[in-house]
Amino acid sequence: MKFVRFLMKNAALANVPKHIDHFSKFSPSPLSMKQFLDFGSINACEKTSFAFLRQELPVRLSNIMKELNLLPDRLLTTPSVQLVQSWYVQSLMEILDFLDKSPDDHSVLQSFVESLETIRNRHNNVVPTMAQGIIEYKDTFGHDLMTSQNIQYFLDRFYTSRISIRMLINQHTLVFDGNTNPAHPNTIGCIDALCDVNEVIRDAFESAKMLCEQYYLGAPELELRAMNANNAREPIQISYIPSHLYHMLFELFKNAMRATIETHEASHNLPPIKVMVALGGEDLSIKAGFGYGLPISRLYARYFQGDLQLYSMEGHGTDAVIHMKALSTDSVERLPVFNKTALKHYKVSLEADDWCVPSKEPLDMAVYRVAK
Repeated sequence: MKFVRFLMKNAALANVPKHIDHFSKFSPSPLSMKQFLDFGSINACEKTSFAFLRQELPVRLSNIMKELNLLPDRLLTTPSVQLVQSWYVQSLMEILDFLDKSPDDHSVLQSFVESLETIRNRHNNVVPTMAQGIIEYKDTFGHDLMTSQNIQYFLDRFYTSRISIRMLINQHTLVFDGNTNPAHPNTIGCIDALCDVNEVIRDAFESAKMLCEQYYLGAPELELRAMNANNAREPIQISYIPSHLYHMLFELFKNAMRATIETHEASHNLPPIKVMVALGGEDLSIKAGFGYGLPISRLYARYFQGDLQLYSMEGHGTDAVIHMKALSTDSVERLPVFNKTALKHYKVSLEADDWCVPSKEPLDMAVYRVAK
């Protein structure tokens, strides 16, 4: 019996490239925050969600798996990247098992939820494992500018795809597990329809402050100002994923605190970290001073059409500004798609820059004509 299962598994693995080719021909279907909210609160139907996810998840997985295969062969052969690949292949196979199963069977729906939770847990360490693979590659083979640019292009898309896949999985498992969060009654899945921005800011700040105090035996305080252009008396609330906002803020606060302490280590008094929250008709902006952003925090911001930007000024520090869409209809998933345009990014070669690069050493003024 074990031998039969072994043969069946090998046969399924042999068909994986065909499945990837098939599903990567389709573009992912981006959802808006409003669609997530409406579906979870008004039209919540587990059968419909099951039918959508068993098609959409293979599309999103296959699109990014095609790009993964375009990375340098020597990077793909590192143990860490091979491990990540094996996770994606296994997850794809597990979802494909549900393609021919009936949504009318309650045991199928329950099994699907369990499989999604298994997949989510399996991919918990994708980010550090992929990072380790890149370290292994660079330590062994070194790297050039062209390769580094391609890898960074891939990572931005790879991590964004991962965020989107976890979003779909979390929504399904949380909406249909039958549990509610009494502390946050407006939460639908992982989305809070009335996310209190100031509350998330304070939570992220306190967590970063505790970490800072353990390491530096001190931490700056928070100076928070909020402006609601729509109604000055109302708290600032938007439809958003609190965990995403918390992640962005926590990373910024950690780095802001470190920068503040190291810049003012000779001073007895630390200046506060100033945060300004401004809500307009269509956009919400959060500005944190003396911070350094992290790439994945920017991807979280961009995932729902926002952004995270850094503005540095010598002698002052760095201001970090998080932009988010205030309207749930404008907050639409930003998803990578594997197509000819994406393919060009991995095949294009570096050409000569069309701007002059300043020389480190002054040239002989008599030699002023340079052949191209």
